[in-house]
Order: sequence, then structure tokens, then C-alpha cells
Amino acid sequence: MRTVIILSLRSSSGNGRLRELIVLAMIAALMVATQVALASLPNIHLVAVFVILAAMLFGWRALYSIYIFVVLEALIYGFSMWVVNYLYVWTVLAVIAILCRKNRSPLFWAAVSGVFGLGFGALCAIPYAVVGGWAAGFAYWVAGIPFDLLHCASNAVLAFILLMPLYRLCCKLLGRPIDA
Repeated sequence: MRTVIILSLRSSSGNGRLRELIVLAMIAALMVATQVALASLPNIHLVAVFVILAAMLFGWRALYSIYIFVVLEALIYGFSMWVVNYLYVWTVLAVIAILCRKNRSPLFWAAVSGVFGLGFGALCAIPYAVVGGWAAGFAYWVAGIPFDLLHCASNAVLAFILLMPLYRLCCKLLGRPIDA
């Protein structure tokens, strides 16, 4: 099965747009699978790495992966306020990654991913502030700071170690020149 997928991604015949959509759907599936697999570890996951990877490879089309990921997560865990958070919070990271997508420094992406992890709780507090007032949003954010610190550290380490090797692998599988 893996050989068929790789061959179909490399094929020069066929629709390139369809191929991109398949890869974006696979990235979304990897986001879900790795987050579920690591669910016992609080705020340690590969979602940020995959969001940045999709943005580096596909630009604005990376948003497809994010929204597929959010819908799948909502189907698994149920719909709640966190779905609203995920819809815009992961989009913020994608926009940053799209704007910086030419950068190939693992240290740069580790810093971006780490800062994003640190700010994740503050971004997620916005709907709580809108619904319950600033005190509710502030309380939500402060209560989650220890998790944001862990999120920061794990995002930075995972991005530093995995992002560029995954980028080079995807370029190779997609038959694109590796510029890193």
C-alpha cells in the first residue's frame, strides 16, 4: 500500500492538484493520529510541526489540513468551545509559517513553534473573555500557564528535531527540489 501511495505521489501524469489534496488530507490524518497517540502526555504532540510542514509545502492550501484536522478531532472528542479555539489558533500558526515559509533554519522554526506553544493558552482564552468577560479569559489563561510552558518546550524540541527531515522527505516524495 505504501508503495502505491509513493508511486502515485511521484507520478508525473495525472492531476497535480488532486495529488496535493491527497497529501494535505494525509497530513491532517497524521495530525489526528499523532495527537491521539500522544494524548496521555499533556500538550506534547506533533500538530505544530505538521501545520508548519504543510505551510512550507503548500502555502495557503495548508489551511485544508488544519480544518480537516479540527473536524476530525471534533468528531472524536465532541464539539465544544475548544473547536472554536482550534479553528483560529492553528490558523494563526499557519499564517506565520506561510509568511516565513522560505526559512529553512531548524532553530528559527523551533523558536516559532515554542513561542506559539507558549502563547497557545492566551490565544485560546479569547473566546472565554468574549463570553465570560475579561476576568474569565484571564483566569482561563493563568490556569493553563504550566501547560503552556510544557507546550512551548515540547513544540520547540519536536520542531528542531523533526521539521526539516520531514520537509526533505516530503519534497523527495513529491518530486520537488529540496532547497534545504
